[in-house]
Amino acid sequence: MTKTLLPFIDDEDLTNEVRKVLDVAQIAVSAAENKIFSNIIDPFSAVFDSQRQGIAPSEWLQQEKARQIQKTLQNAVGNFHQSILGHVDGWTNLAVGQVVDLRSDDNKVLAEIKNKYNTTKGNHKKTIYDDLLSLINHEDFHDYKGYYVEIIPKSKNPYNKPFTPSDNETGIRRPENQNIRVIDGRSFYELVTGHSNALDMLYEVLPRAIAVITGNNDSKITVDPLYRELYKKAYPYS
Repeated sequence: MTKTLLPFIDDEDLTNEVRKVLDVAQIAVSAAENKIFSNIIDPFSAVFDSQRQGIAPSEWLQQEKARQIQKTLQNAVGNFHQSILGHVDGWTNLAVGQVVDLRSDDNKVLAEIKNKYNTTKGNHKKTIYDDLLSLINHEDFHDYKGYYVEIIPKSKNPYNKPFTPSDNETGIRRPENQNIRVIDGRSFYELVTGHSNALDMLYEVLPRAIAVITGNNDSKITVDPLYRELYKKAYPYS
């Protein structure tokens, strides 16, 4: 296999993972058409929102379908990052149902991947901490570090720090443990690949990879500067 697109993953693996996300998106489009009314839509919200925007109800309905598709797509993108990182030499994308998502015996790392900082509710974060603690206390992983990875970070600065989520029942934070950490996505991509700008490179190559698969080679779309602007807002330190 070749690595002409990115230095840390084979072209074929990258293309396959991109195609999976596009397939999920297409299925979501079909599902939105068929299931838009499976859950009762609040007609009052429809009136207020369509009138506020000055758009027809039919256009508002298209927006609602797009919202449903976006939610599915975000879940697929989270799986995409997990799979991409799992293709890097020395790393394994673990099966569904495992306690964590990624493992590297070479680097002594276990990781739980979330697409965005607010993907996981506060009461679930303590469970992630407890799971990581249980694993690194096991004799097989006593010298490993456990990471809770937020691909899209909350902070405008990079972070790799002890993970101390609050217990929603007691209000007490889990104790600081240097081997249980929370890290932003860009920093974790660097940790996994050894390339400080690995996530930047992945983002830059995605429009071209998607264009090859979809056959949509409109250069105005693939090189639109707004892509870079959106990225810089998420990762201003890039």
